[in-house]
Amino acid sequence: MEDYIREYIGRTPGSQAMYQRAVKVMPGGVSHNMRYFAPYPLYIKETAGSRIKDLDGNEYIDLWMGHYTHILGHQPEAVAGVLREAVARGTHWGFVNQYQVELAEKINQIVPCAEMMKFGVSGTEATMYALRLARAYTGRKIILKARGGWHGANSELSKAIHEPMDIPESAGILPEAVQYTETFSYNDLEGTVEAIRRAGNDLAGIIIEGVGQLFIPPVPGYLETVRNEVQKAGALFILDEVITGLRLSLQGVQGRFGVKPDLCTMGKVLGGGMNISLVAGRKEIMELAGPTSGLPKGQGVLMGGGTFSCMPLTMLASLAMVGHLEANAAEIYPALEEKGRRVREGVEKALNSAGIRAKCTGIGSLFTVCFPQDDTKLNNIEAIESSTDTKKRDLEFRIRMMNKGIYTVYGGGALSMAHTGEDIDRIINAAGETGLEMAAKL
Repeated sequence: MEDYIREYIGRTPGSQAMYQRAVKVMPGGVSHNMRYFAPYPLYIKETAGSRIKDLDGNEYIDLWMGHYTHILGHQPEAVAGVLREAVARGTHWGFVNQYQVELAEKINQIVPCAEMMKFGVSGTEATMYALRLARAYTGRKIILKARGGWHGANSELSKAIHEPMDIPESAGILPEAVQYTETFSYNDLEGTVEAIRRAGNDLAGIIIEGVGQLFIPPVPGYLETVRNEVQKAGALFILDEVITGLRLSLQGVQGRFGVKPDLCTMGKVLGGGMNISLVAGRKEIMELAGPTSGLPKGQGVLMGGGTFSCMPLTMLASLAMVGHLEANAAEIYPALEEKGRRVREGVEKALNSAGIRAKCTGIGSLFTVCFPQDDTKLNNIEAIESSTDTKKRDLEFRIRMMNKGIYTVYGGGALSMAHTGEDIDRIINAAGETGLEMAAKL
């Protein structure tokens, strides 16, 4: 057994015992496979600010931050105070309420493409409905997505997510479910345009994350050119902003890169720590899903939203989050930008100085640590999967960093306003110490 694994097991007997209980009642011991890692996942009992604490009382600087949700940190008072008051009036109502109207009005003012919108509870359903709207509006079938792109687990987008890309992503998904889903390489402009043109008059739309998987920024002009080519083809440009919405800027990717899509999806930061999703876009597209559209059966678009859509708690948390970000944008976004820059540069330098070849990808407050094996340019997830040591990143680096009180995912994560300068110094120092340990084994 590796020394860092032994140390992890020695520090976390409570998590080990809990995992032994979990595997008896849940497949693999988890309900979200992303949360599993060997030898067993860390079980958390409390959070505050930039910190999490496990069952054994170990404290960590958190870089996962609720799946990149907590832009202000865990339990920010700007949201927590609102929720404490709101819960006294009930949790789930199941009725329309004024807060959803107020939130929609606020999003309409902030997000460039959001002429109209519908709320749901998960990013998976948001992207599913975005595809449905695109096909209904255009009367076409083909959807394009980036290889390695993750848009939730709906069947039509569960294609070419992980290597090897040419093997079906999951058992239980009929081939017919993905027969009209075609793929391209993110940041490969020539190849993406070729895929658009190859789809021809049957292209309904393209769905793309403005920032690629593992936080790879778009090369200059990529998003703008792809959007223009898609719109010239009479199809819809769908921007998946579930992670980037309200994080890269107040207007997300749309504001940062000046790219206005036909439809966008949002979630995570938007919910203020509560479960939320959003499909927004041009009025004439969104109105296809309205109960007052007057369209006959088969011509309108079915969008359920879910039992728990527009819960007053969620709407109030979201209003508080969006309001706080809007009021403090001039302070928040430059601060997050600087924190991200410091971490990326600092961690990369610390690892390289220790004798470990490393490269940090990322943008804004987001970052990933990669361990390159050659000089391949890391412009998309395919390049990272084929030319970097992902096992070293996801097992050894991750566990060694946890043993030093830093919780990472994909070697990095998301910074928040709660992360202090001292936190950033600790992250960088821990990366340097980890690098020296890793180099000693070479």
